[in-house]
Amino acid sequence: MQLSTDEQAMLRGDRGLPVKEAIEFQIAIGDFFGAERFVPISNAHMMGDIEVMGDAGLARLQQMAEGGARCAIGITTNARCIDFDHVASLGQIEDEAQKERRIIAHLRQMNVITADTCINYQTLYQPHLGEHVAWGDTGTVIYANSVFGARTNFEGGPSALASAITGRTPAYGFHLDAVRRGNLVVELDVDPSDYADWGAIGKLVGEPNQSYYAVPVFTNVRRAPTSDELKHLGAALASYGSHAMFHMVGVTPEAPSVEAALGGNTPTSVMKITRADIDRVYRSYDVKDGRCNLVVFSAPQLSLFELKRISELLDGRQVAAGSKLFVTTSNAMKRTASELGYIGRIEAAGGIVLEGVCFYILQNLSPIKQAMGWSSLVTNSAKLVNTITAHRFNTILRRTEDCIATALSGNVSQDSSRQPGAER
Repeated sequence: MQLSTDEQAMLRGDRGLPVKEAIEFQIAIGDFFGAERFVPISNAHMMGDIEVMGDAGLARLQQMAEGGARCAIGITTNARCIDFDHVASLGQIEDEAQKERRIIAHLRQMNVITADTCINYQTLYQPHLGEHVAWGDTGTVIYANSVFGARTNFEGGPSALASAITGRTPAYGFHLDAVRRGNLVVELDVDPSDYADWGAIGKLVGEPNQSYYAVPVFTNVRRAPTSDELKHLGAALASYGSHAMFHMVGVTPEAPSVEAALGGNTPTSVMKITRADIDRVYRSYDVKDGRCNLVVFSAPQLSLFELKRISELLDGRQVAAGSKLFVTTSNAMKRTASELGYIGRIEAAGGIVLEGVCFYILQNLSPIKQAMGWSSLVTNSAKLVNTITAHRFNTILRRTEDCIATALSGNVSQDSSRQPGAER
């Protein structure tokens, strides 16, 4: 890699050992991906919790913190695996919770903002068009690249942290113009009416086009989707297809037209998605005997608008005996939603609001699942449907109102209900 004078000084150790080690690691990453240079970044976002880092990761963080490693730019943390107020009630391991507290302390010592959210793009930092960042978590990356027109790759926790220490990242992948051009056209012959519909579209596009470098271009969009709708679409595309970017003609900043989004590329394929395609996704899930005692709203964490909607649907009603309804959100969203009365309504109905976590990365989840007697899981998140199968849940995607109906009755319907006026 071609290093600037400043980067050469880092590599020599002029800025201290932690910076030297960070840039050495980044050079190795750059060499692996064929990067020719670094680009300066203005923000980073990292994953780092005890469930994924383990004891070795904790020891490494302690070594870095005590060795004087400090982040030079703003960096925030992704969702963690433990809500400290629910360790006992969920049956999580107290020793692991204490390790999680130590991770948080070490990160703060290194100047990391431990915000513990996977919706940083909605609540903390919104990069502008062309801005280079170094973000981890697939949902954050695809949103940054697509909706903001910022530039980032999927960064692992160590590489995002290294980027925050050096203030730069290797220039490969979605930092480069050529990689950001669309190469797959998707015509939407449907007006999605729920977050789950957008997630189903992500599944339909992502599953047959599993490539990091596949960049779908959505056409025939009938209205500008909301931030939360784009969130669910992006999270599903990233989960099912490993996509890091999409274009939406007339909506996202690099797609004023199909031609501009493609940037001279000839699309590898052209897809059309109809209401019937989405309905087939809902029918594809096995509801078994129809009983379900677990409903989860998570992956990504819920925005204030989503929390408001859930609270309205639950107002004056009660979760079925023996059933569990979980909602996850960030600490900032929970505080605001509490002041507005949304959290109180959810909890009064029997729902459990977890702060700073995402459900599928909960520490000790598989033993918890067995102890709680959970089998089927109903959610409006296509990403959660896909990722949590690693814990052998029978997952079922349903629209938001159907999820609430399941939580209230303990039963799930074979078909997701159709919204009034929805296309068939």
